[in-house]
Amino acid sequence: MKKLLYIVANSKPEAISSSRTVGRTLVNSILEKHMDVKLEELNLYEDYIPRPKYSYFNERSTLVSSDALLKLSPQEQNDVKQMEKLSDQFVSASVYVVSAPMWSLSFPGVLKDYIDCIIQAEKTITFTEDKPKGLLNDRPRTFIYVQSSGADIPWIMKPMLDKGLNYVEDMMKFIGIDTFEKLLVDGTGTTEMEKSQAIEEAKNKIDTIISRIVL
Repeated sequence: MKKLLYIVANSKPEAISSSRTVGRTLVNSILEKHMDVKLEELNLYEDYIPRPKYSYFNERSTLVSSDALLKLSPQEQNDVKQMEKLSDQFVSASVYVVSAPMWSLSFPGVLKDYIDCIIQAEKTITFTEDKPKGLLNDRPRTFIYVQSSGADIPWIMKPMLDKGLNYVEDMMKFIGIDTFEKLLVDGTGTTEMEKSQAIEEAKNKIDTIISRIVL
């Protein structure tokens, strides 16, 4: 059975979060369309996401050996084990949905910590002649980034202002995930009417995005 990993990078409760509201609708729609897909959820604000440290690595993107691990403190050992667990969980999925707000032209810092955790040698990347190469092109995978923002950003400005989205797309392609979809909840504004309209406009794009998922 294929796995859908839903990653929440928004600290707001789902009931009042634009990105989480649209993200949940997207996830439910995928499950309805693909009955052979199993859902697994990860909330970056509720589940423990370590902040990687130099001492956790033996060399570039390679976690410490078992012997070196024993020399770390109990908390550091737990961090390394959690990083390995997070990376294994990510590798095991075929479809990824991330819901996140745009913060300061980027995304919440916990998402960067998570990405740093899952980039590991011989799991998501490898090194050939000292050059990194992604490993997740081994089978069809689809990554969908759901981003909410208060402003309705003109398309001509998106390359300059969507720095967080661009970074996530670059990183996913770097590790081998070529199919990257974005579902933008732009213009949530300051009123409930603006927010509701932005959510509905984003939901109307869901069927088109699901049609491009390859399993």
